[in-house]
Amino acid sequence: MALKLFNTLSRSVQEFFPLDPQKKKVGMYCCGPTVYDYAHIGNWRTFVFADLVRRTLEFSATTCSTS
Repeated sequence: MALKLFNTLSRSVQEFFPLDPQKKKVGMYCCGPTVYDYAHIGNWRTFVFADLVRRTLEFSATTCSTS
């Protein structure tokens, strides 16, 4: 089953594929939250989503390095 993501540039759903020639390595970057007041659950949405994507990629036998 392919991983499909919404591409905001083309405004369409596209199949994700690694740029690595062997299609086995993916790099991810997730910047920290910008919190102006008390932290709440919405501040952690970015990290929860990134973790779910990483786990999905690793489940599909893709090596995922994060920064």
